[in-house]
Amino acid sequence: MNFVIVQARMGSTRLPGKVLKKVCGKHLLELQNERIQMVPGIDRIVIATTMAAGDDEIVRLCSKNGIECFRGSENDVLDRYYQAAISLGCKPEDTILRITADCPLIDPQVVASVLKLYDKAGVDYASNTDPPTYPDGLDVEVFSFAVLARTWQEAVLPSEREHVTPYIRKHPEFFIRVNLENDIDLSNLRWSVDEPEDFQLLRLIYENLYSRKKDFLMNDVLELLNQNPYYKEINRNFARNEGYQKSLLEDARLINTIKAVDNNGKS
Repeated sequence: MNFVIVQARMGSTRLPGKVLKKVCGKHLLELQNERIQMVPGIDRIVIATTMAAGDDEIVRLCSKNGIECFRGSENDVLDRYYQAAISLGCKPEDTILRITADCPLIDPQVVASVLKLYDKAGVDYASNTDPPTYPDGLDVEVFSFAVLARTWQEAVLPSEREHVTPYIRKHPEFFIRVNLENDIDLSNLRWSVDEPEDFQLLRLIYENLYSRKKDFLMNDVLELLNQNPYYKEINRNFARNEGYQKSLLEDARLINTIKAVDNNGKS
C-alpha cells in the first residue's frame, strides 16, 4: 500500500500559522490535500502534526474535512513519522511518501513520477531532491516502512531526527537511492512557504490559476511566471533549506560537546 504522511504544524518561527493561511477561500493545508488526492495509486493520506496546543487548530480542520490526522513529537519529526506509520498499520513492505505542509503547490504528476521511479527501480529511497532540479516546494521522498524503521532506530543527530531522511542520504552503504531529475534545472525557483514573501507569491499563483484550473501543474506555474517575470523577484532572496542548515549547526554543537566530554574523561 502507498501512504502519504504530511508533516504540519502551526509553530513556524518565520511565518506562524502558515499551513492554515487562506487563499481562494481555502486553507493551504486543504489546497495541498486536494493536490495530493490527484496522485494515482495513493491509498491513504495522513497529516502528522504535534501534541502542542497550538496544533489543535490543525486537528479541528482535519476533522472538519475528513482528513486523517496523527499527533506526535514536535521536535523529533522522525519519531512522529514512525509513530504515524505505526498508527496506519504499515507493514515493512508498504510505501511511504514524505511531503511537508509548506509545499502547497506540490505537483501530482511529479509525485507520481517519483513513486513510479521508486517502484520501477526497486530501490530503498527515491526523491527529486538528491540533488534538487525541481522548484523548491515540489519536494517528495519515497521509501518503505522498513527503511523508515531502520532510520528511526539508528539516526541520532539533531538534523537526522528533525528532517527525517538525512540519515538515509548519508549512508549509501545501507540504502540504495535514485533521484528524479528535471530536464531543466529549476532549483533556483522558490515555491515553498516559509516567509511572508513566499505566501505573497503563492497567493498570486493561486489567484491566477486555481479558479480556471484546479489541477494546475508545474508548467502552468512556469508559464505564469514567464508572463509576469517580476513575480520571481518577490522571494528570491531566501536560500533553499535554511532550516536544515540550522540543524547542521546543532549537530556540530552536539559533536563538540561529546568530544569535550571524552577529552575530559581521558585527562
